[in-house]
Amino acid sequence: MARDVTCTSETLDPVDWEHARQLAHRMVDDAIDDLRDIRDRPVWQAMPDPVRAAFGTPVPHEPQPLDNICAEVKANIRPYRMGNVHPRFWMWYMGSSNLTGALADFLAAMDGSNLGAGSTGASLVDRQTTDWIREMMGFPATASGTLVNGGSMANIVGLMAARNHMAGVDLRQTGVAPMPQPLRFYASDQVHACHDKAMNLLGLGRQSLTRAPSDAAFRLDPAKLLAAIQADRARGLRPACVIATAGTTNTGSIDPLPEIADLCAQEGLWLHVDGCVGALVAIAPQNRHLVAGIDRADSLALDLHKGLHAPFDVGCALLRDRRQHRQTFAEDAEYLQKTARGIASAELLSDYNLDTSRGFRALKVWMMLKEHGVAKFGRLIDQAITQARYLDSVFAADPQIERMAPTVVDILCFRFNPGGLAEDALRALNVEIMVQMQETGIAAVSDTTIHGRHSLRVAICNHRTTLADLDALRAEVLRIGNILR
Repeated sequence: MARDVTCTSETLDPVDWEHARQLAHRMVDDAIDDLRDIRDRPVWQAMPDPVRAAFGTPVPHEPQPLDNICAEVKANIRPYRMGNVHPRFWMWYMGSSNLTGALADFLAAMDGSNLGAGSTGASLVDRQTTDWIREMMGFPATASGTLVNGGSMANIVGLMAARNHMAGVDLRQTGVAPMPQPLRFYASDQVHACHDKAMNLLGLGRQSLTRAPSDAAFRLDPAKLLAAIQADRARGLRPACVIATAGTTNTGSIDPLPEIADLCAQEGLWLHVDGCVGALVAIAPQNRHLVAGIDRADSLALDLHKGLHAPFDVGCALLRDRRQHRQTFAEDAEYLQKTARGIASAELLSDYNLDTSRGFRALKVWMMLKEHGVAKFGRLIDQAITQARYLDSVFAADPQIERMAPTVVDILCFRFNPGGLAEDALRALNVEIMVQMQETGIAAVSDTTIHGRHSLRVAICNHRTTLADLDALRAEVLRIGNILR
C-alpha cells in the first residue's frame, strides 16, 4: 500500500540558468581584468573599519540575490587580499598563482569528484600528475606520490612513513609505547617549524627532533650531524631519520645533500628532504646542480604552489618505496571495498595519505604543465634566482645595506644599517621600514632572525617580478631608512 508522503522539491541549482551564466561570465571578466592590471594596484592595503564591520554580521537565514553577494566580494574582499599575485610581493615564500590554474580550480569544483576513491578521469589525472612530479625529481618508476594541501602535510606524510619503517614494531597495531628504543630525528637549526608539529602529531614529542647547529652558510653540518647520531646511540636511543632541507625558509640555504645521503646510507637512517622551497630547482637548467643528490631521498616534500605557481593549495609527497608508502596509510574499511568493475574498481588514492575526502587539486597542476611545459617552469626558477643575485649585487654596492646571509637561490636576507646602532635599534628601524612599505602598498617583504640577528627577507617566488621592481625596492628601503634613522 502506497504511503501518503508530502515532499518538497528543492535544489541548489540556479532558478535561471541563463542569468547564472551571465553572472559567471561577468565575474570571470572582472577577475581577469583585475589580474591583468595588478601592477597598477597596491601590493596590500589595510581594511577600513566599516568594511571590517561587515564581517561581523549574524548568520543569514534567508536568501540574498547572488548579484549582490558577488558585488560584496568585489567591493569588500578582493581589494584586501594578501597580495602575493602582485609583482612586488616577496614575503615568506608564496608563489604568485596564474590564470590557467585558477580556471582549473573552477573546472575541478564543477567536476565535483572526491579524489579519495573512484575510477574516474580525475583519479587518472591525479596519478599522472604525481608520476610527472616523480619524473621531474628523478625518482624511480617504482616510487609513489600523493598530492596534499601543502608542504607541512607533505613533510608529515614522509616522516610518518619514516617513523613506521624505523620503529622496530608494528606501530599501526601497537602505537609508539612498545618501541624498543625512543626514535631520534635530526635536522639543522634552520629547519621549518612544521617538523616540530610533525613530531607532536606522530606521538614522538619535540625532544625527538635534534637540531644540529648550522654552519656559517646556514647549512646542516655533516660532522656535527654524525656526532649527534653517535651520541644518541651511546645513550641507548635509536637514530631514525635525517631531515635535510633543500632551501631553508630563512635564507634559502641548501644542506649538502650528497654528503648527507652518504651518511644516511652508512648509518642506516631514513633520508627525508624538505624541498618545499628549493626541490624544484632540479628542473632549472642553470641551477639544478644546487640540489644534486635530492633524488637519493627516501621521501621528499614539495610545495607546488611555490615553484610551479599553482593557486593555493597543493603540495606533494614522494616516497621511494611504494609498498612502504601504502603500508603506512592504507586501511581496510568495509564501506570502501574494491570491485572488479564499476566506480570502485580503481585503487584508493586515500591509501597514500591521511585524507579520505579531498578535492581535485591535480587538475590545475596537470593543465599548467601541459600548457607551459616543464622547461618554462625551470626557466622561471632560474629567472628568480638571477633576480635575487642581481639584487644581492646591488645591495653589495650600497654602504647602507648589510647583507645577512649568502644568496643561494631566490631568497635574500638584508637590513638597512646606517652604522652606529645597537641590535635592538636596528631591529626596530628595519621592522618600521618593512611595515611602512606594506602600508603604502609599494612592496611586501618579511623579516626573520638568523643566528641571533634580525634581518629583512626578500623571497622572489614571483613570475611577475622584474628588475625594475627590485630597483624600486632598494630605493624605497633607502628612502624610508634615511627618513627614520
